[in-house]
Amino acid sequence: MPGVSIHVVDVSRGVVAAGMRVALYKLAPERTLIAEGVLAVNGQLNASALGATMAIGEYEAVFHIAQWYREQSVALPTMPFLDVVYYRFGIDNPEQHYHLPFKCTPWGYSCFRGGA
Repeated sequence: MPGVSIHVVDVSRGVVAAGMRVALYKLAPERTLIAEGVLAVNGQLNASALGATMAIGEYEAVFHIAQWYREQSVALPTMPFLDVVYYRFGIDNPEQHYHLPFKCTPWGYSCFRGGA
């Protein structure tokens, strides 16, 4: 099953990040939006474009962390440590599925290629 899936969990509170704004772009030959929206109640970005076979190349996932934490009434400084996180990754085999589990707190994050 080709494509990309994105799943976000707030590990500081043990909840999925339902409602976080996320976007996915292909970067070359020019920055092109593939999908964007808010995460569903299961913490995933549900966009039909993510199920397509992705071309070989560099991609960028954009996570609006500070905005989401503020919407969740989590106290952040006026200048948050993390605001918008840009995560670049490469696709070298379009026939494979690329799962991006994104784990975050207001102070740090981890994103990697998962096995989904």
